[in-house]
Amino acid sequence: MSDPTFDFIIVGAGTAGCLLANRLSRDKTKRVLLIEAGHKDNYHWVHIPVGYLYCIGNPRTDWLYQTEPAAGLNGRTLRYPRGKVLGGCSSINGMIYMRGQARDYDQWAQITGEDEWRWEHCLPDFKQHQDYYKLDSCSRLPDKRQSPISSNLPALTSHGGQAHGSAAWHGHGGEWRVEKQRLRWDVLDAFAAAAQEAGIPATGDFNRGNNEGVGYFEVNQKAGWRWNTAKAFLRPALNRPNLTVWTGAHAQRLLLERGDAGLRCVGLALALVRGGQAVTVRAAQEVVLSAGSIGSPQLLQLSGIGPAALLHQHGIPVLADLPGVGANLQDHLQIRSVYKIAGGKTLNQLASTLWGKGLIGLEYAWRRSGPMSMAPSQLGAFTRSSPAFEWPNIEYHVQPLSLDAFGEPLHAFPAITASVCNLNPTSRGSVQIKSRRFEDAPAIAPNYLATDEDRQVAADSLRVTRRIMAQPAMARFKPEEFKPGAQYQSDEELTRLAGDIASTIFHPVGTTKMGRGDDPLAVLTPRLQVRDGAGGLIAGLRVVDAGAMPTITSGNTNSPTLMMAEKAARWMVGG
Repeated sequence: MSDPTFDFIIVGAGTAGCLLANRLSRDKTKRVLLIEAGHKDNYHWVHIPVGYLYCIGNPRTDWLYQTEPAAGLNGRTLRYPRGKVLGGCSSINGMIYMRGQARDYDQWAQITGEDEWRWEHCLPDFKQHQDYYKLDSCSRLPDKRQSPISSNLPALTSHGGQAHGSAAWHGHGGEWRVEKQRLRWDVLDAFAAAAQEAGIPATGDFNRGNNEGVGYFEVNQKAGWRWNTAKAFLRPALNRPNLTVWTGAHAQRLLLERGDAGLRCVGLALALVRGGQAVTVRAAQEVVLSAGSIGSPQLLQLSGIGPAALLHQHGIPVLADLPGVGANLQDHLQIRSVYKIAGGKTLNQLASTLWGKGLIGLEYAWRRSGPMSMAPSQLGAFTRSSPAFEWPNIEYHVQPLSLDAFGEPLHAFPAITASVCNLNPTSRGSVQIKSRRFEDAPAIAPNYLATDEDRQVAADSLRVTRRIMAQPAMARFKPEEFKPGAQYQSDEELTRLAGDIASTIFHPVGTTKMGRGDDPLAVLTPRLQVRDGAGGLIAGLRVVDAGAMPTITSGNTNSPTLMMAEKAARWMVGG
C-alpha cells in the first residue's frame, strides 16, 4: 500500500474479472489490481463437481441472496446463489458449457448498433480462450464389469467416441477447458431417445450457433475436477509482479470527480475484512466493474449512479441519473417436473444408504467419474414450446434425481426431474439497494411470469414434457407424473402449478444493459463504457459482466460472459 495507484482496478474476481486480470496484466507496464469481496477458492468442495451441493447456501462461498416475493410464483421467494469466492459463480455453478444461439448476438448487434456483437465476430472470442477436448483426453471410461467398485452403479461409459468439434467451431489450447461428462444413465439415454421420437433431433454439439436438439451437456471440467475461472485465468497470472489480488475487499463506493471534461471515476473506497481497515485505491486508466448482475448495479447505485428517485430515497447525492441501473433484470426460470420411474436406477436410490454413498465416493476416488463428477444437469434439450416459434425457445436440464427443493433431501422413490426453462422471457425485473450501506443485500425482484407470453410458454412447455415422457422409449420405466400432476390440464392450472414448482436456474443478466444513446435504459455504450445520463460518458468506468447483456442468451450464461470479457479486454488495451 506504499503506492495505492494502479492503471486498472477490477471489482470482482468472478467469471469476467479473472479473465480481465489475466489479459490486462499481460502488459508488464500496467499495474492491475483485482479485488474480491469473497474468499480464496481453497475450499475442497469448490473443486469436486458435486460440491455445488455444499457451496450453494454456504456463507463461505455464497452471498445467500433471496428474491422478493413474486406474484408469478404465487408469492414465493427463491434462494438466489451468487459466488462469494475467487472464480465467482464459475466456482459454484452447473459447469455447463453453452454459448447460446447465433441470433442472440445478432440481436445484440441490432440493439446496440455495434457490429462487433454479431455472432460471426463473437465466435472468434469464444474460441480464443477455449481448450476443447480431444480424443486422447476423453477416451472411453471402463465399463462397470471392469471396475471393482461399479457393480451397483450405472454403466459409466462416455457417450460418443471422439471429439466432434472442428476448428471452425472450437478452439484448442486456450485456458477454458471443455470436456465431455464422465458418466451416463440408462434413464437419461431413454429420455434422449424419447425426445427424438417426439421430434427433437439428436445433437453432438450445442455450440455451433443453433442449439436445437437433445444430447449430453459438455462441461467445464478437467479430468473429473471443476475447472473454474480462477484456475483457468487467474492462477497462471499470479506470478506477474504487476498483478495484485486482494480477497476480503469490499467495494463501498466509487470515487468520482467532476472536472471541465465531465465526470470521471478515479478509484474506489474499500473495506478490508481483515482488521476492518478502510482503504482508498486509485486508477490511472479505468475502474472495471465485474461484480455481476447483482453486485455491479448495487455498487453504481451506492455511488450515486442510478435512478434519481431511488437515490433520493436513500439520501445518496445523484451524480448520474441513469434509470436503467438495476432495471431490465432477466433470468431463466426452470419448471421442475418430477416423474417417478420403475425398473431403473436413479441417484435417489444410490445415495439413500451409507453403502451407496461409499460406492459413489470410491468411484470418484478411483476414476474421477460417477455421481461425484456430475454437473447438476447431465442431459440437455432445446426445442420449441409451440410451432409458433421459429427457433428453439425452451431448454431442458434433465437429472436422474428428484427432491422437493434445492437443498432438501432426495425423494425416497426412484425418479427423474425434467426441468424446462423459457430461453427468452419477456418479463423484466429489478435490482435496487435497500439502504446506503454496502453490507446490506439489495432487493432482487426478477418478476417471473409477469407477461401473458411467459405464462403461455410455461403451460406449453409442461405439455412438451408430457409428450416426451409418453413416447415408447420411456415406456419400460413406467413414468408417473409426480409434479405438477397429470390431473392439471388447463392453461390456468398449469401456469399456477408452474409458479408453485419453478425455481431459478441462476442466470441473472441485463441490469446494466448496453445499448444505443437514445435508449433510456441503456446504462452502457456498445463498448461497455458507463454513460453519465446527460449524453456523455463517465470517463474511466466500464462494466464487464452479464449485467451488460441487453437480452438474455438462449442458454447458460457463464461462457457468454467470458466471451464479453475477452472482447472488452481487447478494447481496453486498444485492440
